Amino acid sequence: MMLTIIIFGLLLCGGFAWFMEGIKQNSARWIALGSFITFMVFFAFSIMNSPQSFNELQLFVRIPWISTFNIEYALALDHLSITLIILTFFLAIICVLVSWQEIQDKCGFFYFNLLASIAGIIGVFCAVDLFLFFFFWEVMLLPMTAIIAIWGHENRHFAAIKFFIFTQVSSLLMLVAIIATAYFYAQQTGALSFYYQDWLQLDIPLHLANYLMLGFFIAFAVKLPSVPVHSWLPDAHTQAPTAGSVLLAGVLLKTGAYGLIRFVIFLFPQASQDFAPIAGTLAVVSILYGAKMAFAQTDFKRLVAYSSISHMGFVMLALFAFNPIAYQGAIVTMVAHGLSSAALFSLAGMVYNRIHSRDLNDMGGFWQSAPRMGGFALAFAGAAFGLPGLANFVGEFMSLVGAYPHYPMLVILAAFGLIGSAIYGMVLFQTSFQGAPTKEIADLSMRELMISGSLLLLLLIIGLYPNLLLQYSMGAPSL
Repeated sequence: MMLTIIIFGLLLCGGFAWFMEGIKQNSARWIALGSFITFMVFFAFSIMNSPQSFNELQLFVRIPWISTFNIEYALALDHLSITLIILTFFLAIICVLVSWQEIQDKCGFFYFNLLASIAGIIGVFCAVDLFLFFFFWEVMLLPMTAIIAIWGHENRHFAAIKFFIFTQVSSLLMLVAIIATAYFYAQQTGALSFYYQDWLQLDIPLHLANYLMLGFFIAFAVKLPSVPVHSWLPDAHTQAPTAGSVLLAGVLLKTGAYGLIRFVIFLFPQASQDFAPIAGTLAVVSILYGAKMAFAQTDFKRLVAYSSISHMGFVMLALFAFNPIAYQGAIVTMVAHGLSSAALFSLAGMVYNRIHSRDLNDMGGFWQSAPRMGGFALAFAGAAFGLPGLANFVGEFMSLVGAYPHYPMLVILAAFGLIGSAIYGMVLFQTSFQGAPTKEIADLSMRELMISGSLLLLLLIIGLYPNLLLQYSMGAPSL
């Protein structure tokens, strides 16, 4: 019952934090921080002491939920979901720390939404009943929308509605695909089932599989996001509070990549291979378009948001290369981007709290008054454009090397995205921290040093010793 305890425990702790904030001011943030640390340690300890091998999905619980439709409460884990859940917990702690001083209004309700969103995300990463997966997909959407709409910046309502509409419409397409696949399973076997392992045994005619695969693909491409269904992301990132941006870039985008692996490529292997040239082309367009648009921005957070579109394009290109090296590169890139984007958005929040502006034209020369912040900004910019020694370099290099035998021309074009990321990364750093000082700002506090230092340390560890992740994905894509 470990996973169930974690998911429902987070929801209960969220409600408790909301309640306690009304009794004792500032108690909600301590409850949220303690909850995330406790459940992360509990999860890690349970996994390390488990006798099971997680090379393949290991079922933890499978009980009837909605018996009329044979819908089950089924949770399972493998190395992919374990990696993403640990990343989720770590970035949840970062979200609490970056919100420590920033969130002053309705604190209890904020931390309730944060805990509820994390509970939904963890449910997404371990649900193996497709209806349950859709349920958790919706659970993580609603509190995230509230975080943007209530605690965001000047155009927060527009950004929240746009985020909600894009995600909800694509989710309904996925729901149609889920119901259609379950109906086809019932036609083929005589029994209704939404269980993932049952669906893996399906022999779906290719002309039907193409349509079903597209229903899932569109939903996950929106969340990734991929051009042309990306336009919600810059607005949501720009208007969200710092914790919302960290959560969106660090974790929610990864649910799209996770869905592509679990429910597109593995459920519909032949349809995915037939669709791969289109997916690869969309990935390269996303890489180049995201890099170009990032270079054109003067808003700190909007620049980082467009860079996320570019970086996640490498993940899609790698996944649809159907190559073990590319797959491993995609996994490393997912984790590396989660850390580096969280670092840059945290940095953006720290700058905004000091000058109350995200406009790069209002920045400049910050290194002189805040050298420690400048050093971390340089390191995080280097991580974003794939500096060797940091995690992003390993992931993107392996993604391109693995995809090259299948799509040489697309990989050559994608490589220009790496050049673009170096350009916009240096523009971001030089505009904000180099040049004549526009104003003096306070350097990093101890709490901000903990945030920045922990993120940089993980980027270095994975960059110098990527086998920490690669050893768990060596045999993954038997696609």
